[in-house]
Amino acid sequence: MKMTDHGGSISTGEWMYSLAHKLFPICRSLTGDGVRRSLRLLQEEIPDLQIREIPSGTACFDWVIPDEWNIHDAYVMDESGNKIINFQDHNLHVVGYSLPVHLELSLDELSEHLYTLPALPHAIPYVTSYYGRRWGFCLTEAKRLQLKPGRYVVHIDATLKAGSMTYGELLIPGKDTAEVLLSTYICHPSMANNELSGPVVTSALAKMLLKQKNRRHSYRILFLPETIGAIAYLSLHLDAMKSRILAGFVINCVGDNRTYSFLPSRLGETKADKVAKHVLKHMAPHYKSYSFSDRGSDERQYCSPGVDLPVVSIMRSKYGEYPEYHTSLDDMSLISAEGLAGAFEVLKSCLNVLEENKRYLITTLCEPQLGKRGLYPSLSTKETGKEIAMISEIIAYTDGSHDLIDIAERIGVFVPALFPIVHRLCEAGLLKEVEEEVKIDKSHL
Repeated sequence: MKMTDHGGSISTGEWMYSLAHKLFPICRSLTGDGVRRSLRLLQEEIPDLQIREIPSGTACFDWVIPDEWNIHDAYVMDESGNKIINFQDHNLHVVGYSLPVHLELSLDELSEHLYTLPALPHAIPYVTSYYGRRWGFCLTEAKRLQLKPGRYVVHIDATLKAGSMTYGELLIPGKDTAEVLLSTYICHPSMANNELSGPVVTSALAKMLLKQKNRRHSYRILFLPETIGAIAYLSLHLDAMKSRILAGFVINCVGDNRTYSFLPSRLGETKADKVAKHVLKHMAPHYKSYSFSDRGSDERQYCSPGVDLPVVSIMRSKYGEYPEYHTSLDDMSLISAEGLAGAFEVLKSCLNVLEENKRYLITTLCEPQLGKRGLYPSLSTKETGKEIAMISEIIAYTDGSHDLIDIAERIGVFVPALFPIVHRLCEAGLLKEVEEEVKIDKSHL
């Protein structure tokens, strides 16, 4: 798939990397103008994206939307007037949701508010305090060791007051009301793989879906602050989601060139689990499989008891499992157009499989006569022999109870190989689609 930008046609991977590059400098948090600015940039690419606000103080199940935080400047200045820690140099230098302060402190007093990673001496850590009132600065361990006794001026120009939490939503209608959920988060400052890879891959998938004609399913695409965003959205839309979501994917950490990772739903038995594992088996056979006990992103909310949506996560390097995670080392050099494009293709394949995966019933008893329907080749070759064998296998299992993934798994092929053959068998009147019963969860009504 090709994308267009101001310079003309470019590859999808290059488009995603360029979009991540535009978003990278913006300081995002759970709330605030950084999130709004980021969503407006995405809206330029996806005009149908709706930007919504939920006021501070709104109850969301067991949580409450926090006050809005915005930061304008911050620094630590030494006695010579040098800004030795400067928010303008890197937005990870300030603890997220830090209170506004202007103080003069000794080094010992300042050290109580400094955060480093001794194991990664040249990395700035990502630290937040969303629900605790405090302030702090993050810096490299190498820089901290250079600090000398003396007096330091600490300045944080920030506001923390009632406002709102912002999120993005896009609903793309299909032929039926069954929905596929794509959810990504947009609440971290300048980190490339952990933060921006998810929104840009999700944006590329949204653009692809909007161009598709004759979509079978509808698509619910969300750009949310992690955790509180998913909880808030579920609190507003739980009934609709429980009755409509067919399968869903949390999209994050999809930008590097390392291995693929899979994290299942809570019980691991949903349609999303089935599709994801089949696609990864054939497109990334060396992927690393995790258990739900390894969860850490918004699958925690979508799969929680009483919600139990069919949602999984497909990643490259899983959050928390790569050394650059939640540090300044997770920069634009960690992701690539190639890595983003690979994740896009895997997720695109999952969506295509969901569109095409159906149950069929053979319309004849015993083996059908293929020749009179133009389905048997007049010339026998090795390749035509494989096709006839494939037709025979498809017919053997189209009893109305097996979907195409089931059949593909039984005969050891990637399910897209079945699609053109199934279409021909349907056109010849040998297969008819079996309407899959839509199981609506009414336990919440």
